[in-house]
Amino acid sequence: MAAPLGGRGASMTRAVITVVGKDSVGIIAKVCTYLAENQINILDISQTIVQEFFNMMMIVDMTKSSKPFDTINTELSAIGEATGVQIKIQLEDIFDKMHRI
Repeated sequence: MAAPLGGRGASMTRAVITVVGKDSVGIIAKVCTYLAENQINILDISQTIVQEFFNMMMIVDMTKSSKPFDTINTELSAIGEATGVQIKIQLEDIFDKMHRI
């Protein structure tokens, strides 16, 4: 679950967040505001719009968040529903295991 932080012996809990749906104003702002308010740091982000479809993938560090993973998952899903997109979060280890060939 925790991946080592470059040479310092510390660890971080990393997760993969995906956001998919019809594009609209404020999707990135809503997701990023939630992450900032919950001390979840964005490590990497990729976002594209193909015609009217929005797709974003983020790698985040959840180490400093005081909320349990299940709560974060539920709250992000609710933000997605309210925004008209689907938001999924998976711990990095689980994501890696699911996507091995």
